Amino acid sequence: MTALAGLGIGSGCVRKQFFQPDARPDAVLTQPLPAAADSVRGVTAGRHYARHGRLYQALVGRHYRSSWAVPITVPVLRLPSVRPGGLTPGKVGGGFNSTSLSLSTPNGSAYMLRTVDKDPIRATPKLLRGTFLVNALRDNISATQPYGPLVVQPLAQAVGVPRAAPRLFYVRPDDPNFQSDSLRLFRGQLAYLEERYAVAPAASGAAGKVVGSKPAFAAVVATPDQQFDQRALLRARLLDAWLGDWDRHPGQWNWNVRPQPESGASISPLPKDRDMVFYRLDDGVLGWLVGHLAIPHWTTFRARYPKLAHLMSNGHYLDTRGLNQLSRAEYKAEALAMQQLLPDAVISTAVHRIPSAAFALEGPGIIAALQARRDNLPAFADGFYQHLARRPMVAGTALPERFVVHRYSDSTVVAVYPAQAAISQQNAFFHRTFFPAETKEIQLEGLGGDDVFTIEQHGQKTVSRPVLRIYGGPDADELQGSKYGRGVHFSQGSARAKDAFDKSPKE
Repeated sequence: MTALAGLGIGSGCVRKQFFQPDARPDAVLTQPLPAAADSVRGVTAGRHYARHGRLYQALVGRHYRSSWAVPITVPVLRLPSVRPGGLTPGKVGGGFNSTSLSLSTPNGSAYMLRTVDKDPIRATPKLLRGTFLVNALRDNISATQPYGPLVVQPLAQAVGVPRAAPRLFYVRPDDPNFQSDSLRLFRGQLAYLEERYAVAPAASGAAGKVVGSKPAFAAVVATPDQQFDQRALLRARLLDAWLGDWDRHPGQWNWNVRPQPESGASISPLPKDRDMVFYRLDDGVLGWLVGHLAIPHWTTFRARYPKLAHLMSNGHYLDTRGLNQLSRAEYKAEALAMQQLLPDAVISTAVHRIPSAAFALEGPGIIAALQARRDNLPAFADGFYQHLARRPMVAGTALPERFVVHRYSDSTVVAVYPAQAAISQQNAFFHRTFFPAETKEIQLEGLGGDDVFTIEQHGQKTVSRPVLRIYGGPDADELQGSKYGRGVHFSQGSARAKDAFDKSPKE
């Protein structure tokens, strides 16, 4: 009963004083921090997560409570001098958990300041905000590694994935830049300062326009000469899996839209918000039940990968539309390349970016798990390929297109062309061969324009696998082909052919 009371179940209401008042120890809060202090000792990211006893932790989970509560030393944030020209505060924002502040430089560079601790009350329905559920959601933040984002930057850099470079600071409660009521949640807390947009590798020719997920997918839907850089997205998604970062919904990405020399644009991923790396939930009875039965995509980071469908589920919309042209060999090649770029020394150096007191608690275990997951990355990548290959989706654009499907006894070839283009592989903006051992069903979506779907059977035997499910858009689409046989389902004017990002999670 004591453990349940820790969640507020006994009282049935939310704990009013849940969070620590200041990252500095309670015993010294009456002593003002010296005005000239460049750093502060003994601060904690969230000692309130460690106030529970052994019974509570056995029931709910030990999580990373010790890391949240261990005293560390961090620099004091000084906006006028933290970078050349200083930083000017802008708008307060954040998602369901984070509190963030946009910052700018005199030359227009954009930065973000995000609190290390989170408050998920905004994700709670209003009718439940006064109940024990808020206590449980707030306490669940202890399942995140508070210093995990510091580890990601050098690992992402090593494999060529765009990354932010967060730095950890203490925000003085008396800092004049944080005295407005809208900034009160930053006072006396630890926070990450980082570039607003992930930094692309220098060799990528990264000049372009940065947009969110909705504009990026709208661009891909608008015209066939704007395409995702699928190899870049695959590497970013394999990095997500390796780090155990399950929270990769559309709101967790920006995109770099780069004009191409002749026409169109290449759209490459810029990952953001790495708060869920190394997540640990199922080390308590209730945590195990939540992670394995109630919310299985809240996967725990350990040496062995969890169930792939759960780990990758939040990014499924991105994966089905942004990885649909890649072959099994390309998945293998990306995984093997990442293995070579992540030797033990790189992993150790990255994890040692965790403050030393917290590293002593969790660092060696994180290093060992990363090494084991790296060694198994090719097997994971192959499973990821097979998972997406079972029911792939091929979409057109808002313009008229011709979908051409050749069905052979041992394979099915799908190509998509602009309606007025000659039928040749060089004119196809989608071309892939599917195999019946891997693919059970192919979904073809005609979006806008008068699309034509041509199905051609080859050989003496009628091919019925994989099943073809064709969803025409709102215009006059047509199904053509002689003897296209069984296993072909055509729906004209289907509501399926629309932009599902209208329902995407908020950032």
